[in-house]
Amino acid sequence: MKKTFQIQSSARGNRPFILVKAFTFSSLIVMLVATIVIAALNAHWVRNLLLEKSKEYNSLLVENLNHQIFLRFAAPVAFKYGEIKLREPEQHRLLDAVITSTLHSFHVEMVNVYGTDNIIGYSFDNSRVGEENAGGVLYEKAMQKQTTSKLIQKGSLLELFFWFPQETKIVTFAPLVQEMQLSRTEEKSVIGVIEIVRDVSHDYQQVFKLQGLIVTSCAAVMAILFLVLRFVVKHGERIIEKRAEERLRLEEKLRQAEHLSAIGEMTAGVSHEIRNPLGIIKSSAQLMKKKMAKLNADSNIPDIIIEESQRLNNIITDFLDFAKPKQPNLRPCSITNVIEKNLSFLESQIQEQKIAIKKAYHHNLPDMQADTDMLYQAFLNILLNSFQAVGKNGTVTITTWFDIQHVYISFADNGSGIDENVQKKLWTPFFTTKDTGTGLGLGIVKNIIEAHHGSISITNAQPSGAVVDIVLPI
Repeated sequence: MKKTFQIQSSARGNRPFILVKAFTFSSLIVMLVATIVIAALNAHWVRNLLLEKSKEYNSLLVENLNHQIFLRFAAPVAFKYGEIKLREPEQHRLLDAVITSTLHSFHVEMVNVYGTDNIIGYSFDNSRVGEENAGGVLYEKAMQKQTTSKLIQKGSLLELFFWFPQETKIVTFAPLVQEMQLSRTEEKSVIGVIEIVRDVSHDYQQVFKLQGLIVTSCAAVMAILFLVLRFVVKHGERIIEKRAEERLRLEEKLRQAEHLSAIGEMTAGVSHEIRNPLGIIKSSAQLMKKKMAKLNADSNIPDIIIEESQRLNNIITDFLDFAKPKQPNLRPCSITNVIEKNLSFLESQIQEQKIAIKKAYHHNLPDMQADTDMLYQAFLNILLNSFQAVGKNGTVTITTWFDIQHVYISFADNGSGIDENVQKKLWTPFFTTKDTGTGLGLGIVKNIIEAHHGSISITNAQPSGAVVDIVLPI
């Protein structure tokens, strides 16, 4: 039942944070996808812009080449020979010189010159000279005075799918027109078609690299953001889990305190009811002992009754002290004097067990406001526990010191120390490892120290033994 309550409490505490975490991760994924899409759209826009610029560039090249061919080849050849025949070696050499000089340093890969009959009359690739019907649709459009371009990309299916081909070329078909008009009414006639092929792989690869850089940068930024968010989320989860555990501990302590309060009230009531008849039993036993003494009767029954009544009275006193702690009567108090009073009271036991008492008192220990009787009772319980722990020939070291705000008292013994399982239950009421006892001694000591707004801790010493440290405010 307790475990189920803890799980449900933890789930209730973490539910808002789980929603925040889910929203954060989903937002991060949406941002990453949106960034990649935007980067892809930007790269596509850049590619289209580059294509348009390449078309314009090719158009200017074709226009310049058309001018040079007509001015330096077509007109002189027609004037000299009367007609153009590219199969004539001299005319072919002249056209090649004109085209080569015009396109020098423009990185043109291929030039084909078509006649009006769709036959290649000139080409950088001599094997294509004389090829028929090689122009296709773009040739037909050029014959209608339309300049058109297309992209040719080569690569694997994966490269083409991700728009990263190995090779990209732009092919432009443009009409080769007669620039000089024979009459004012005659339009410029088309005397052929020029096809130029330019390799723009380097330009497109730069665009692809830019696209890859954008996507990679966005992914890196998103990854860093993801790591930061993951760290924040994990840190937040740890904080929430810690607070949930702390809340559960406080709730458990509260329930335990309520339980102990109920037990304490019941114990106090029962103890008061027991103490009255117990007093009568003890008084009757003492009276019976006096009468038996006058009759010279030899019996130890009255002594047993008196002794057990006293022991039972001590137990009831412990119950009452634990259930209803007294408020300290604060007066000037010397810690050293209280400890010495304890040692004087225990002198016979110290000598009997041959216990060595080592004192390390601070000589200038200041007086403090405290209840001398309550501290005497607390120190007495601690010393009795230490004596029981060391047995015969043991050593108990008492140390005192102070700072501006606190007085420190330490009781250290060289006994066997405290077992780990026992140490967890030291402050549990009614828990004891002794054959006799109520298990309330340390609880009473803690109540006394806390009533003085102090603190107490019990730890194992090295190499052996236990240490009781008390801190009291000056």
